[in-house]
Amino acid sequence: MQSVNYSTEEMKPLKIKVAAIVVALSLCYACVIAEQAKRTYIVHIDKSNMPERFTHHSLWYDSSLKSVSKSASMLYTYENVIHGYSARLTPEEAESLGKQSGVLSVLPDVRYELHTTRTPEFLGLGNNSALISTTASTSEVIVGILDTGVWPELKSFDDSELGPVPSGWKGKCEVGQNFSSSSCNKKLIGARYYLQGYEAALGPIDETMESKSPRDDDGHGTHTATTAAGSAVPNANLLGYASGTARGMASHARVAIYKVCWLKGCFISDITAGMDRAIADGVDIMSMSIGGHITEYYLDIIAIGAFTAAAHGIFVSCSAGNEGPEAGSLLNVAPWITTVGAGTLDRDFPASITLGNNMRYTGVTLYNGKQLSNSTVPLVYGGSVSNSSSRSLCMDGSLIPEKVRGKIVVCDRGGSDRVEKGVVVKAAGGVGMILANTLNFGEELLADAHLLPSAAVGQIAGDSIKKYISSDPNPTATIGPGTTMLGVQPSPVVAAFSSRGPNPVTPAIFKPDIIAPGVNILAGWTGEVGPTGLAIDQRHVNFNIVSGTSMSCPHVSGLAAILRAAHPEWSPAAIKSALMTTAYSTYPNGEKIKDVATGGPATPFDYGAGHVDPIAALDPGLIYDTTIDDYLGFLCALNYTSSQIKATTQTNFTCQKSKKYTLGDFNYPSFSVPFQTGSRSTVKYTRTITNVGVPATYKISLYSQTQAVKMSVVPAILSFSAQYEKQSYTVTFRAISMPPGSTGFARLEWSDGKHIVRSPIAYIWT
Repeated sequence: MQSVNYSTEEMKPLKIKVAAIVVALSLCYACVIAEQAKRTYIVHIDKSNMPERFTHHSLWYDSSLKSVSKSASMLYTYENVIHGYSARLTPEEAESLGKQSGVLSVLPDVRYELHTTRTPEFLGLGNNSALISTTASTSEVIVGILDTGVWPELKSFDDSELGPVPSGWKGKCEVGQNFSSSSCNKKLIGARYYLQGYEAALGPIDETMESKSPRDDDGHGTHTATTAAGSAVPNANLLGYASGTARGMASHARVAIYKVCWLKGCFISDITAGMDRAIADGVDIMSMSIGGHITEYYLDIIAIGAFTAAAHGIFVSCSAGNEGPEAGSLLNVAPWITTVGAGTLDRDFPASITLGNNMRYTGVTLYNGKQLSNSTVPLVYGGSVSNSSSRSLCMDGSLIPEKVRGKIVVCDRGGSDRVEKGVVVKAAGGVGMILANTLNFGEELLADAHLLPSAAVGQIAGDSIKKYISSDPNPTATIGPGTTMLGVQPSPVVAAFSSRGPNPVTPAIFKPDIIAPGVNILAGWTGEVGPTGLAIDQRHVNFNIVSGTSMSCPHVSGLAAILRAAHPEWSPAAIKSALMTTAYSTYPNGEKIKDVATGGPATPFDYGAGHVDPIAALDPGLIYDTTIDDYLGFLCALNYTSSQIKATTQTNFTCQKSKKYTLGDFNYPSFSVPFQTGSRSTVKYTRTITNVGVPATYKISLYSQTQAVKMSVVPAILSFSAQYEKQSYTVTFRAISMPPGSTGFARLEWSDGKHIVRSPIAYIWT
């Protein structure tokens, strides 16, 4: 090997070049590190405090941003939900910006998640005469859906029965990848998309995987939009299941789409931009099946945006979350949001499972491919044929092909997607799957469009099947075809996944507000992915069956559109009150609605005011209305400062020191009464109700499920001589001491002989 020697003088230029390269690389590395340290922040500004030297707030925003970062640029400016902008900053820059005069808050961008035919008939909307007169006025109502976009070619967006677009509409149809201006029509009257926050956090959209446009590549947004306001489509079904006419709750309402969610989630900066635009465009209803985290209202952008929407007369409904049955697992709990939990329909998709010992069990399935033969085949438990620590969960690559081939595998639910477990079984050579619930899921059965013969069973059946496997030397089974069954009873029952109360932010405000159908819901779907959403699923369908509070939320959004059409003078709070006070919590035989998680009676912390009853809500008799001043008083009762109130409401307001603000007097349609443990307590709550019917006299009835609290109401009779007359009453609660964590429930009802105006009551000892 030869070597080359250089003199000292010859080395000088080389050393200088090397040093320059090192400096350049160091500077480049520092830039990369600085950029990696940045994240998106939402800067909330008090627009009224703009310095006089600026002629427009946009100039002020730019100056404030440049004062902390010369290189940063705005992703969005916000005009309605909040006043301010979003930008990528380092934590130090964000902290410095937060100290500037006029800046209310600087909040880090957060990734939120989605809460992922027969329904109109189940809710009494089929051909009800009470709805016929609202058809024309419903076409003037615009439902804004903030979700994953839309698949516009579906017949669910047919506009042939609709007249001109409402004259006050200010929205537009944004053109983008695979989406033209002709994608919109008189039904789908607007479509926009927001991705600046998403791309700032995760990099550019992969346009081979998803469309940089309002087009829905996921399916979730199309499903929620068509649930709320899809046009009637005869002969709708999923793979032959749930056949019938599919229609949204408000089938004549207009739809406006705001794509704020993408395949890897939804960023709050994009959600804020979507809400901001929806308000400016002129939607009447805002539906969001999205949830993130729990925090105080002045730090919760969805709560802040929903307040602004409510102040503009827009009804806002949000999903309660899918973290049930854990107590206190609710999201979207601000009192100006209608928080929706999930219940079942009276429809199921049963499939029989027959074991080698002739025992038969009923599961559910949406599989429609080649069936197993009538003769039984070997049956194994995933926990016994796995090489993984997860064992019985049938995770990817965990099954041993030699022990699975040609057999039906019992897989425990949890840890991975339900349908994906079947894919794992099929890849290992299995011919079928029984998906068994564990203790966490109880008897809740969710139907799926599996890719091999499969059926899901509850915990009791699953335990029995596993016991058979362990006790029989040659266990066998077969799985029969699925069918559609109507008239299933009892129904509804509360879904196990539906998030539960009490309210984790403000226990004195009862949440959830209501439940609606959210299990095995048929609605429109994207043409981009199959019904399972898995890459391996090449089936294309126009409708899909999906479960989640994501599905129950748009039911209420659509029903709110019907009420807005029937009563255009009603406030968002009045619409919520009508839905809540007419909801039911018992079956026709008087038994309480059941909770599938326990198998026993559900409580108001599970279903809120009860299951929605839209026909009754059209004529509620009395309502609990709530004004902006009421909401401001509510925030004062929380001891919010003026700046915190400003951040929540965009309103300059100072709580009066001479006035006593109490949460008990907030005019909500339900009651949540916290008591202190250790002594007897007496508290009084006052409510004001408005007569929205004819003159009538209402009498009070009280029902209690606990002996720990005595309650009384004064006055016990309210006589209304005119429509829109208001009257107040006071409820006194006298409680004995109970251990911390104790709860109790009651109900009060006002009735004039025709209407029953119900309010649930919950007691919590802390």
